[in-house]
Amino acid sequence: MAVSTAPNTATDRDLASVGEARALARRAKAAQALLGELSQIQTDAIVDQMAAAVRPHAEALARLAVEETGYGVVADKIQKNLFASDRVHAFIKPMKTVGVVARLEDKRVVEIAEPFGVVAAIVPSTNPTSTAIYKILIALKARCAIVVSPHPSAARCITRVAEIMAAAASRAGAPDGSIGWLTTVTLEGTQELMKQREVSVILATGGMGLVRAAYSSGKPAYGVGPGNAPCYIEASADLAKAAQDIILGKTFDNGVLCSSPNSVVVDESVAEEVIRQFQAHGGYFLSPAEADLLAKALVTPQRLTNPALVGKSALVIAEKVGIRVPPGTRALIARLQGVGRDYPLSIEKLCPVLSFYVVKDWREGCERCKQILAYGGMGHTMSIHSRDEAVILEFGLHKPAYRICVNTPTTHGSIGLTTGLDPAMTLGCGGFGGNITSDNISPRHLLNIKRLAYELRPATATSPAAGAAAPPTPATGIGTGALGARIDQYLKTRGFGPAGRPAPAAPPHATPKSSTPPTPPVETPAAFVCEDDVRQAIRGGQTLVISDKTIVTPSARDLGEEQGVFRHAGTTGAVR
Repeated sequence: MAVSTAPNTATDRDLASVGEARALARRAKAAQALLGELSQIQTDAIVDQMAAAVRPHAEALARLAVEETGYGVVADKIQKNLFASDRVHAFIKPMKTVGVVARLEDKRVVEIAEPFGVVAAIVPSTNPTSTAIYKILIALKARCAIVVSPHPSAARCITRVAEIMAAAASRAGAPDGSIGWLTTVTLEGTQELMKQREVSVILATGGMGLVRAAYSSGKPAYGVGPGNAPCYIEASADLAKAAQDIILGKTFDNGVLCSSPNSVVVDESVAEEVIRQFQAHGGYFLSPAEADLLAKALVTPQRLTNPALVGKSALVIAEKVGIRVPPGTRALIARLQGVGRDYPLSIEKLCPVLSFYVVKDWREGCERCKQILAYGGMGHTMSIHSRDEAVILEFGLHKPAYRICVNTPTTHGSIGLTTGLDPAMTLGCGGFGGNITSDNISPRHLLNIKRLAYELRPATATSPAAGAAAPPTPATGIGTGALGARIDQYLKTRGFGPAGRPAPAAPPHATPKSSTPPTPPVETPAAFVCEDDVRQAIRGGQTLVISDKTIVTPSARDLGEEQGVFRHAGTTGAVR
């Protein structure tokens, strides 16, 4: 049987991607050693130059993203690109990320910032250019080198962002390799990048499979879970504004943000007026037959959104599905009676489709919102539209979401566009969503903090335990003569004569007691060496003595061997 010798294209791409990931990680690690020595002024100059360079390209990058992925709206992607290059930049600009960042005078603690290390940044196809801008800015602000892994279907537009920002960073003095990106993008290459020992932390934005891979890589990771945000309209709300906010949030970039509204939950007493308000703002309520038709086209058997309909407008979706809607339709709305597998449209939909629930009051609304969040949105985002502060607080206290946007669109409020939340494109879902943090991710999450802690309370010796026998007390004290003799005897053993005077030297002709040559001093190897020890040795022009038993951290080993800092106490063994 003949065996084909033609190259396996898929295998070749995987191997090329894996090799590229390894090379980029090594290059970023070399740059990291230099980035870690930059001053705050130097760091800020690099970040400022990158933001200024990418800002004029906001529209071109938005058009390229829509053209390449087929997702979203150009005008909205322009706004997101400007949000990342303007709003995020303005937020992080005054942050202190170098050296002493805080002095807690009452605690006598000084906090010192250290960069986390090389960042592996996974960038999705739904929000490609804005997420890339944001992640590169926060990484360099924290003095972290970054390697970007683009989504394969958005590689061109993400690569363009990286090229623009890398060139600007280089002009401002950033070391070569500070910003890298995969050009041959495969799942194998992305997984290899996340596993590289040179990588210190992962910023993962994408599907649940990719986020789980990030958490399974053995590295610290900031992952983002799905959204499926419910929007509750309570009876006291400004109904017109609530409907307008939800439609605006759902149609922004055709619903591809993970914090986009997915369900409306409304009090029974105002349901009819809410329906009229949604219709006035472009909402089309589907009949049961139309809703069933849409569910079969939009939701796959795996309970995922059909990629062919992700990020498409309501009019396009209706046409593809075979539903006739008015020309001005902005969102398709399906009335549902429950949540879960039996109700396909209750999932996160990533397009201008809303599910619609009617409840008796805020208590029933509270439970419905919990059910929706539990079906794929735990820990992420929801909104409440109400004028009743007591009800608003109840939702804040009891909902499993870490961003509860009040009287504002979830899409805009969650990222800090219309609220006081930290401006960010990566939103942690905390323990509810299986994430390490519930914060909006900023440069602070890419810093480690060292602390100088001064003594506030002197340590005291431990008193004898209660009931322990006290040392025996002599019946009589020692006489002064005997005490003096003992002191003289002790001093004599230390080379001193009476009253602490040095003992007389031996006469010149005296024979030494021993002819053994003096023993050279013994060098004591360090028990443990970290990267900071190596840096201090480099700055001081010193060497570090190690032995076979010395524990050396991987980063210290790499830097120390590169700079020739280590000296072995013995002649055997390598650095461990």
